[in-house]
Amino acid sequence: MTRTLELQPLRRDSFSPFGDVIEMAGSRNFAINQGATQRFHDIARIFAEPTDGHAAISLARSQPLPSPLRIEMLERHPLASQAFIPQGDQPFIVVVAPRGERIDSGEIRAFVADGRQGVNYHPGVWHHPLLALAPDQDFIVVDLISPEPNCDEHHFDSADRLLLDYSGLLHKRHPAVGGGAG
Repeated sequence: MTRTLELQPLRRDSFSPFGDVIEMAGSRNFAINQGATQRFHDIARIFAEPTDGHAAISLARSQPLPSPLRIEMLERHPLASQAFIPQGDQPFIVVVAPRGERIDSGEIRAFVADGRQGVNYHPGVWHHPLLALAPDQDFIVVDLISPEPNCDEHHFDSADRLLLDYSGLLHKRHPAVGGGAG
């Protein structure tokens, strides 16, 4: 039987079992650079245990997938956290499941990041690859670059697959970017 995931707004408290929400709102902050800059401090912790690697900043450009989407696979990074920070104020979808060797499809959650929020998945947290809502959606990625294997995939049996319908959110721009369909 296929179950449809319910989308929830991304909030620190509901996302905390999976990682950190990266956002300015509600974050500890203080002035730096002679008062010219407000620093939003220590928002997310980068976890990395490279045996022969390094933490890195990369860029990613993602395209929307058709909706409704059948969730057929989740991945995890056991050696390090992985962060995605959107550019251009575009919302995106986050699908996660708790750490562990097995995934209980009843524990999979789906969130909508508002475009001013990023996510930092803690090591071992199962998640779907990027789910952009607009064409050419850009992200800053912070993760571990290592020759050691750091990406496990779990493919669901057809009986455990979930459906995610975000068609009402596709191609919509945040009002600060100009509003309307993209």
